Amino acid sequence: MPVRPDPLRAFDLHQPEQRLTPFVFASPHSGHHYPPSLARRTILSARQLRSSEDAFVDRLFASAPSQGAPLLAAHLPRAWLDVNRAADELDPALIEGQRRGAHNPRVASGLGVIPRVVSGGRPIYSGKLRRTEVQERIENTWHPYHAALEALMADSCDQMGQAILLDCHSMPHEALDQVRVRGRRPDVVLGDRFGASASDDVTALVESEFTRAGFTVSRNAPFAGAYIAQHYGRPEVGRHVVQIELDRSCYMDEAAIAPHGGFDEVRDRIAQVIARLCGADMSGAALAAE
Repeated sequence: MPVRPDPLRAFDLHQPEQRLTPFVFASPHSGHHYPPSLARRTILSARQLRSSEDAFVDRLFASAPSQGAPLLAAHLPRAWLDVNRAADELDPALIEGQRRGAHNPRVASGLGVIPRVVSGGRPIYSGKLRRTEVQERIENTWHPYHAALEALMADSCDQMGQAILLDCHSMPHEALDQVRVRGRRPDVVLGDRFGASASDDVTALVESEFTRAGFTVSRNAPFAGAYIAQHYGRPEVGRHVVQIELDRSCYMDEAAIAPHGGFDEVRDRIAQVIARLCGADMSGAALAAE
């Protein structure tokens, strides 16, 4: 009898036939397999629950394995657990018996490792969660995802001498209302924590390839990178992380949470970016880490 895939698995890992590049691609917020227990507990509609999902980002970057790079994608949704938060970013307003710690703006706004709200500040639950349930989610979702990501980074360093993680996300169109690049609204925001998570050579290369593919690119505004960039980005030892945020309106109907007519074109342009990055000579960036 064939083994059925675990619907509650933490991630899907797509490996290349042969590793050819130090680039690693990850999509931590595109998971769309909603556990039945979440569906039973939430006070939101299915569409509202999906509003904080980086829908279809894993599909946009799906060509990475064909270019010799792995693609790690969250299987479970951000509304269940946010792997782009530290495991101890626990919300006392959501979790029974959780003591208040030092002020954390993400937790205070309901966006801890177990989110209390989705996009627009809409509450997910009508009450609190048991601490045991929260710990189970962290143990079964957060830890496996990060174990896989750390293994990919270490493997890249072993085989290629360095690791370059492109942490792929999407952002609401309205998040860019106040941002302009040479008078234009950006399509892509690259976050390297102002140089703390990636060398300038690496970020500049990523920026140049997105620009070459016709995207308008901003750096670190309005998003500079969150937990994954902060935790894994160590350019001084050859571990680089660039967070990529793509304007959702470029490829999807945000209200319907469905690809629109421009989806295939954007996917193909991103595939060009991936191919050029994975084919680039990164020996110069490697020297910067020695």
